[in-house]
Amino acid sequence: MKVEDVKKVGVVGAGTMGSGIAQVVASNRRDVILLDVSDSALDRGMKAIGNSLGRLVKKGDIKEEDSKSILSRIKTSTKFEDLADTDLVIEAVFEDLNVKKETFKKLDATTRPDIMLATNTSSLPIIEIAVITKRPDKVIGMHFFNPVPLMKLVEIIKSLATSEETVQFAYDFAMALGKEPVNAKDVPGFIVNRVLMPMLNEAVFALEEGVGTPEDIDKAMKLGTNQPIGPLALIDLIGLDVTLDVIDVLYREFKDPKFRAAPLLRQMVRAGWLGRKTGRGFYKY
Repeated sequence: MKVEDVKKVGVVGAGTMGSGIAQVVASNRRDVILLDVSDSALDRGMKAIGNSLGRLVKKGDIKEEDSKSILSRIKTSTKFEDLADTDLVIEAVFEDLNVKKETFKKLDATTRPDIMLATNTSSLPIIEIAVITKRPDKVIGMHFFNPVPLMKLVEIIKSLATSEETVQFAYDFAMALGKEPVNAKDVPGFIVNRVLMPMLNEAVFALEEGVGTPEDIDKAMKLGTNQPIGPLALIDLIGLDVTLDVIDVLYREFKDPKFRAAPLLRQMVRAGWLGRKTGRGFYKY
């Protein structure tokens, strides 16, 4: 199959990443089946897409009729069977290996055996997900970045079993979506999180040790290294729980103490202070 033959794409998971991926695919004039476990989750996802498109209309990036056309291309479902006629599926469920394995078992059983199955995982091993299926050569990582409609990067992650044809197909599809793909090995954190997460974690250690206030740590990193957002504010945007999960994956896989999570980060997650989504993290919202 060629990229231009992809007419309908399944997106599994209607959360922040899944809804963003669905929006980008539909904006590329392809039909989307957005799947989640409940109608309420799908309603939240569609509302998020509508709000995102509304902001683009307000900025003048797209027209109102474009927004309506994009929304009309996205259909929702709670049944894996509705993915039977899709030409490609991108999974974006909760960042838990067992949840993803179970999802891929269902995808393998309900989709055409010739299509590519991609996972949007940010750090989990692609090969462990791939071998659950009967088509490990067609399973690949396509790691989009938040907010998906605005961020250009997509990491294309090849496992030991992924074929070169699948890698090229995923790369070309990302390009067709207007993204800038990079190829990465199937190692924990891939490229971005391998470099980013130790820096974010170190910022939490610095705060915990009283090196500076959250405001001063973020200001120093913004002005001193020309970053658009400080590390603690970025953790609040990503989610403290998501950040901790990725750091724990790096530590578990590499067994290297440099990936040990800052105790303060773990305490804040236990307190439910997860960042912007809960109204409190290193800052209040």
